[in-house]
Amino acid sequence: MNRTRDPDDPRGLIREAYRIAGITAGECRSIFLDWALGLPAGAETAPVVGRLLAQYGDDAPDHPMTAVLRAALAPPAVARRRGGRAARQADRARGGD
Repeated sequence: MNRTRDPDDPRGLIREAYRIAGITAGECRSIFLDWALGLPAGAETAPVVGRLLAQYGDDAPDHPMTAVLRAALAPPAVARRRGGRAARQADRARGGD
């Protein structure tokens, strides 16, 4: 085994995901989560994910792992809490009681 160790993917999880024929999006999400949990505490993930996407995504744009990596780079949705009167009015507008 003459594999060079990738500092962005030291266990080779992302590399191997791209090599698995017929892998599903759900399996890719699980692999990505395992990879992310292996990062050092406090590590910035966006630059690492960007490098992995550049390394693998261009050659496999339709691969489910490419979609997972792209989703990881997307900004998180902003959650807004609606309570009190505003929530009741929105609920009534939707037909609730």
